Amino acid sequence: MRVALAQIDPTVGDIDGNAAKVAEWIGHANGEGADLTIFPELCVPGYPAEDLYLKRHFIEANRRAVEELARGTSGTVALVGFAEPAADGDVRHAHNALAVLADGEVKGVYRKNRLPNYAVFDEQRYFVPGVEGKTIEVAGTWVGLTICEDVWDEVPPASTEAAAGAELIANPSGSPYHRGKGREREEMFAARARAYGAHFAFCNLVGGQDELVFDGQSLAVDPAGELIARAAQFEEELLVFDIPGNAGRVADPLSDLSEVYGALVVGLRDYVRKNGFRHVGIALSGGIDSALVALLAVDAVGPENVSCVVMPSPHSSAETQDDARTIAVNLGCETIEIPIEPAMAAYESSLAESFAEEGGVTAEPLPHDPARPSPADLAAENIQARIRGNLMMALSNRHGWLVLTTGNKSEMSVGYATLYGDMAGGFAVIKDVPKTLVYELTRHRNAEAGRELVPASVLERPPSAELRPDQRDEDSLPPYELLDRILEAYVERDQGREEMIAAGMPAAIVDEVIRMVDRSEYKRRQAAPGIRITPKAFGRDRRLPITNRFGG
Repeated sequence: MRVALAQIDPTVGDIDGNAAKVAEWIGHANGEGADLTIFPELCVPGYPAEDLYLKRHFIEANRRAVEELARGTSGTVALVGFAEPAADGDVRHAHNALAVLADGEVKGVYRKNRLPNYAVFDEQRYFVPGVEGKTIEVAGTWVGLTICEDVWDEVPPASTEAAAGAELIANPSGSPYHRGKGREREEMFAARARAYGAHFAFCNLVGGQDELVFDGQSLAVDPAGELIARAAQFEEELLVFDIPGNAGRVADPLSDLSEVYGALVVGLRDYVRKNGFRHVGIALSGGIDSALVALLAVDAVGPENVSCVVMPSPHSSAETQDDARTIAVNLGCETIEIPIEPAMAAYESSLAESFAEEGGVTAEPLPHDPARPSPADLAAENIQARIRGNLMMALSNRHGWLVLTTGNKSEMSVGYATLYGDMAGGFAVIKDVPKTLVYELTRHRNAEAGRELVPASVLERPPSAELRPDQRDEDSLPPYELLDRILEAYVERDQGREEMIAAGMPAAIVDEVIRMVDRSEYKRRQAAPGIRITPKAFGRDRRLPITNRFGG
């Protein structure tokens, strides 16, 4: 039997467009002589479509699209993911299902048994679980049907189908990316194949959907658990192989940093494209974070579609401003310069009386760490950030840009960011990228280019927001190498204080970081969406209350 895995990039809600794409790729599979063509999970309505799945008219539209697809299907047998209407009487109106299309008809439907409800998954909110397995015969070979989570635990239906004689277990999936996920999948499928004595064929989505990125990397393994075919990461592809017999193409996996960088590029590209934008704007400071965002933007949408806005203040050093201009020139982007000193003066004049005294209360009523800015100084710093945010949003309104924010995960974790200032924008590209990884990715991109797209001075200069004279991030934060270790433990692994201290992290710094993370939840709720690259990102993954007195 010849099998084709149609690794495609659908768009949530574009039912007609997705169905047309499926029909097009059925044609490609027929051209390759495929007996069976497997499409990803929920590829007709899009995944995850969230509360769209609760709308009856949405479910009905995707059902009609599948029936229309079936009428045009001949040659290959196609397994197509869709949301099948469920029986009335439940707020959940659908099954996460797989339609078997052949000879102009829907020959059968398999309903996903295992509905994940952890991390980014919310399927028990939307779908009614199936309760049975299903096998079909294609070209003399019995094929067991599963969908994604159905094979992640050693439970039916896959084991039952294999015991009943299925030689191939088909697994259409919408398996989102995080760093290292491809290796985890391959190990799991190899273990299942050995346990059940069957081939496994995994067909994954590819592309970006809001915060999530789907990396593709569809694959097939034989009953010994050996890899016999693997598609590329982050690209649409038709992967063809025969069972038993000829193996298919085995694409080389990307290196760790290339994989992360590729996920960020694809996530940004699809967010821009699928939401109808053509141009992005970036506040380019000459620092490392905005430099990485500019690199990603140019690789995602092209330099002709990127504008870099340089907004010096009296505290901006000549070196950082020169670096910002150099980066824009190196990348071939438009550069716009808007000094913010006149706006700062206008704010200072307007607020002079209120900042001097409020009802007889002095500007700094609480004890204060002399290494950190006073409340009055902090207010002045935040005004600078908000002036820049205001200018970026004005340019967005005027030119129709998507403004990309430049905050990284380390800063977002501890609240080292200004609401309605540097947090103002439509998409937070590196929101899930820790500061130490920001440096690694920038060096990696320079190495790939064979030249300094980002000058060495940017990588070597101590990080600073440059909102007051001689400011350094480490005036307010622990060194990033230590901070990122603590944040990985607390945010991504949910470790408690005692566990972190036992692992050698300084108690006083652990306490301070926990306090900063917990009190910044209200800021993160108001941040732009951003691309998930770790196993636990803010937003879809990590959901904590704003009002919270648990001290841990």
